[in-house]
Amino acid sequence: MEGVASAALLLVLAIGALFTRRVVIRRRGGTFDCSLRLTPGSARAAVHLGARSATGPVPGAEPDHPRAAERGTRAPLSASGVRAGRGWAYGIAQYENDRIDWFRIFSYAYRPAAVLTRRDLEVIGRRDAVGHDELALFPGWTIVECRFGTGLVELAMSPDALTGFLSWLEAAPPGQNVSRVA
Repeated sequence: MEGVASAALLLVLAIGALFTRRVVIRRRGGTFDCSLRLTPGSARAAVHLGARSATGPVPGAEPDHPRAAERGTRAPLSASGVRAGRGWAYGIAQYENDRIDWFRIFSYAYRPAAVLTRRDLEVIGRRDAVGHDELALFPGWTIVECRFGTGLVELAMSPDALTGFLSWLEAAPPGQNVSRVA
């Protein structure tokens, strides 16, 4: 009986930790619900773009180097928590100055699982969810196809979040030449 009570308490604590993490991330502001799907080549796109970080180059960021995709490296796309070709992953996206940090919902990590920089992101199309996508996403969400280096990243979000995302993407400071919405 004591073992069952301990297991139940552990389960409640684990669920509480997930909830607390989500509240802490949302308290920072500028967040929206967003699903993400990588296509093959997207995880290597950050390496081909030089794997820049906020403080300079990431050590050991040559092509196909495993450190280039580490979580928290602040590379244009750090995708250790998101794998190419594995389908949709539900999460919370948060606007930062010139990037979007994307956090998986069912994770205990406080670092983003993916980082998308405004300069390296180009919207190439949008579509409604159909078929298998319709089953994996919330009703009414729109899929935005984005070019990111040599790969593609797909983001799915509500129409309100899409308006905010496109506005953020086009609202770069003067001189950055990032009007990247097709």
